[in-house]
Amino acid sequence: MTARRPDIGFIGLGRMGGPMAALLARAGHGVRGFDISAAARDRLAAAGGTPVASPGEAVAPIVILMLPDSAAVDSVVRSGAFAAALRPGTLIIDMSSSEPTATRALAGDLAKREIRLADAPVSGGVRGAEAGRLTIMVGAGADDFPAVADCLAPLGKVIHAGGVGAGHAVKALNNLLSATHLLVTSEAMAAGIRFGLSPEVMLAIFNASSGKSGSTENKWPNFILTERYDSGFAFNLMVKDMTIATRLARHLGTGMALGERAVGLWEAARAALPPDADHTEIARWTLDDGDGSA
Repeated sequence: MTARRPDIGFIGLGRMGGPMAALLARAGHGVRGFDISAAARDRLAAAGGTPVASPGEAVAPIVILMLPDSAAVDSVVRSGAFAAALRPGTLIIDMSSSEPTATRALAGDLAKREIRLADAPVSGGVRGAEAGRLTIMVGAGADDFPAVADCLAPLGKVIHAGGVGAGHAVKALNNLLSATHLLVTSEAMAAGIRFGLSPEVMLAIFNASSGKSGSTENKWPNFILTERYDSGFAFNLMVKDMTIATRLARHLGTGMALGERAVGLWEAARAALPPDADHTEIARWTLDDGDGSA
């Protein structure tokens, strides 16, 4: 039998949070979970967790948030019942893709009540969440990181990115890189296909050469050539993360001309694609338009 581990409150049991909460329950944590979806709460119960009726009832010594953005995180953490249930020493782990500057501001406010905040966004998508193979980028003080790492170990590889806010910063920058090389890969593939090159041969050559990337090794062969477009990461979320990265650069006074242009192209594609599009459908848009323009 798995040894009992610290109780965890888990708020946000969606496509990513649901599998993550289930893995934590199977690892021996008592997981009290909340989501506005009754079906999501039922899935947690089936996985061995305890669904609760409100965020305040989910508060435990460790609370994990897997929410859409900083505004949602703020609305939960500062809400009356949730805030009242927090006790000095509580560790809140924000695994959402939030704004780094907002994360630091919230951490400062919580510290006045001796409540700890760490950020721990992830990469790996739904499949990574289900398999416990996420990359987890933690922003936390040196004193808090061991507890965060121990708690999140069942979910994947935990990396200490730096102090509070560092995880959210590097996650946004990572997704800006990912989105930009997926777009330019799709443009290159579209040109090659129109020239008459085999897409499979192009990918084999790219993957044996300096053009290799996660887009050529994973996204194009598994989700685009197959026309599945079901990587599990939404188009809207990719654009949100890209925007966080470029906004951070502007805040810091760092030039990001290519990043800003990439955001503009992704936004043009978003306007042309269905609202629930998977992010790999940037390739469908590029292939349809031929020149990457809307």
